[in-house]
Order: sequence, then C-alpha cells, then structure tokens
Amino acid sequence: MYDNALSDYIDHQTIGVVSSYQQDDIALHIALVDVLDDHRLKLTFHHGHQLTPDHLVTIHLDNRTGISEYDAELKVYRTSFKGKVIHCADNSVWVEALEYQVFYGISVVKEYRHPNYQYPEDDRPERPLPVTPLTSLADIDLEEKENKLGVLVTRAPNQPHTTVMAFLSSVEDDVFFITFKGTFKQKLLARDRQCHFAIDSRATFTFDNAIEWNYSLLAGDVYQVPHAHPLFQPIKELFIAKNPWEMGFFSHPAVEMFHFKSRHLVCPKQGLV
Repeated sequence: MYDNALSDYIDHQTIGVVSSYQQDDIALHIALVDVLDDHRLKLTFHHGHQLTPDHLVTIHLDNRTGISEYDAELKVYRTSFKGKVIHCADNSVWVEALEYQVFYGISVVKEYRHPNYQYPEDDRPERPLPVTPLTSLADIDLEEKENKLGVLVTRAPNQPHTTVMAFLSSVEDDVFFITFKGTFKQKLLARDRQCHFAIDSRATFTFDNAIEWNYSLLAGDVYQVPHAHPLFQPIKELFIAKNPWEMGFFSHPAVEMFHFKSRHLVCPKQGLV
C-alpha cells in the first residue's frame, strides 16, 4: 500500500524520545536513533539504559528541526513507533517494529503492523479529570517562546503512547495544551492522568554531544481547565500568542484545555530526581 521507506519521511539519523515501563513507572530517555530499515531502529544512549531483550518501547520520531514553521495541520512527518527490543550491546539497543503510523498533517502516509501484533484491550475506566488547582497563573517561561512543540507521553496498555503537542509553559513548569474530547490521548488521560511531557528545546539550541540536553523531561499529573474557569481565557490568550496557528481550534465545541503539573524533572543519567 505504501511504496516509500520510513527513511523517506524520517532522517536516517535523528533524535528520538524513548519511553518504556520500568517497575510500573515510565522511563523516559533521549536517544540518537538510526533508522536501519522500515522495521528496525538502532538506539544509542549516552548515559546508559535499563532495557533488556523483549522489552517493549515506544519511540517518538519526527522530521522537525526545532526552527520549523507550523500551521493548523502540523505539516511535519511524525510517528509513535511501538517496538520490541531484540538486542542490546553496551549503550546501544536494536528495536524491531510492532506497529506505527507516520502522519503528515492529519493524514497517515505510511503504516506498519507486525503480522503477530494485536492492539491491546484497555478496560481501565474513564474518569473525569480533576479541575486545575491553580488560582493564579505563574509567569510564562519566555525562554520557551521559540520552542513550539513538545511530546506528550501517556500510559497505554503494554507500552506508552507519544503525541506531538503545541504547548504553553510557566516558569514553575506548568504546561498547558489542548485537544479534542474523544481523541485517543484524551481517553488515555481519562484512564490515567499520570504522564510525562518532553519539551523540545532545539529551536533555541542544539547539543550534538549531549543530545539529551535538547529536551526538558517532566513527570507529572494532568488536570482539566474548564471553559468556565477564570484562568481559561487568560491561558487561551497566552497560548494563542505563542502558537497562533492553534487559534481556530478554540472555536470548536469539543476542544478541551489541560494543565500538566510537574512533579519532578526526569534526569537522563540517573532516572528520576
């Protein structure tokens, strides 16, 4: 069905956000990713890892440069690559694909599903998210003004799920984002509001020898910001000022605003701090 190779959409070598489950928590790392072919990736971790053969991992990949221009359709190639570790050697890990879809805008341009892969059932109940505890808005983090997108890492069965999100952040590491009710990520958040957020900082600097410094990795919990909440309108205005291509989404009746409240910073060398 799809004639193009994965490397036609994602650079042969790029930076990936790698997530997996470790002792009932999400382990999050930034890795150098080599796209070997449509079904295999090689991951290199500068500070080691805890992965073993047969471990299930999810790797967020995209072709963004950090200084890309965006519009409402988010015209960048991106994928949530779900795979299984097949080999480990020193700081490198080889991963075989189980399932992925490459998106450009809202369209799927390439997809793969291993013949033995079945989408896991998710019987966790959905619950309304608690309302944000914020009563006032902290100063917006102006250092993140040019960093337009981040990666939301949510808890799905068997292995995490990743999604590119426009965001607004405060100096106290509050992160705000929007989505529509009924989306896959919204359903995952309704089942488990613990998640991670990776802020992509490549728009303001790029470290080739310490690639994990290109992202700020946060672990926290998600709250809702209802339309009637007194902070909804101020956050909306600041969100649009930072991400003007998102303006049209706020006119949709199903749009929902979320507040990610950080609990701690994820340290790529030692895990959690």
